[in-house]
Amino acid sequence: MSTGAGQEKALRLLRHLPRVGLTNINHPIGKPPGQRKRGQHGGDTHGAGTKGSKARQHFARAGFEGGQTPFYLRIPREEPYKGHHLRRQYPPVSLHQLQLMVDTDRVDPSHPIDITQICNSGLFKLEPMRREFGFQLTDEGMDEFETPVNLEVQWAPERVIAAVERAGGTITAAFYDIASLMAMVDPAKFFKKGVPIPRRALPPQDAVGFYTDPRTRGYLADPERVARDRLTLAQKYGYEPVTVQEGVLTMRKDPRQVFFGLEPGWLVSLASKEVWRVKDPTMVEYYRA
Repeated sequence: MSTGAGQEKALRLLRHLPRVGLTNINHPIGKPPGQRKRGQHGGDTHGAGTKGSKARQHFARAGFEGGQTPFYLRIPREEPYKGHHLRRQYPPVSLHQLQLMVDTDRVDPSHPIDITQICNSGLFKLEPMRREFGFQLTDEGMDEFETPVNLEVQWAPERVIAAVERAGGTITAAFYDIASLMAMVDPAKFFKKGVPIPRRALPPQDAVGFYTDPRTRGYLADPERVARDRLTLAQKYGYEPVTVQEGVLTMRKDPRQVFFGLEPGWLVSLASKEVWRVKDPTMVEYYRA
């Protein structure tokens, strides 16, 4: 019989055979699978047991350790992890991103740029309750930065300070406590609470040296020493020092001040556009915005 005749015979048989389905095939050797039974007959926990977190489908988060003492406290020899939950974090903001925000009108260089302006740009988010105490300025794009700004950040290396001052701007490293940061991150939300503007706390003991050093442009440093260090830094990096004129670039906050133009203890009403200032314990006067 030729190949063509065999194919024709096979096709003729298929035309008369029934279609293959679940009702006319036999299960392979072994016990046929049964359907999942009703809950009262053994299908209630789906094989996860009857008690405990597994039966309730409550699984621990990734990295969770049972017991009373976690690993980083149980093993004291892990020195890099000592006190890590108390360390202050500073999310990065690069000079390239800052220049881009200026070019796209997300920040206004005609006003001092601090945490409030950076957060109001909508590009950066600060979470003080997660030990984020401000922003650090990085050197990415330092060769293309060309806008004179009055910048206030929490940490910046020497080359970044030189890039800002070479463009004719000023930079200050300032410390804010968590209560002040909560107000600065979202001022509108803070003012709606109807509470007075907090008084900024002084830096902790381990940060006093940094914020009083003129080389880091600390906000507690002597202004005369800062001016001398500006000249020294310009000579070190080989650019002409720029004389800063009185105006926006020389505006500075008081060490206990949170917002520019607003003092601690004042109340701001967004609904009536009024600022209430306590002038005397027995008298309150307000100034219309």
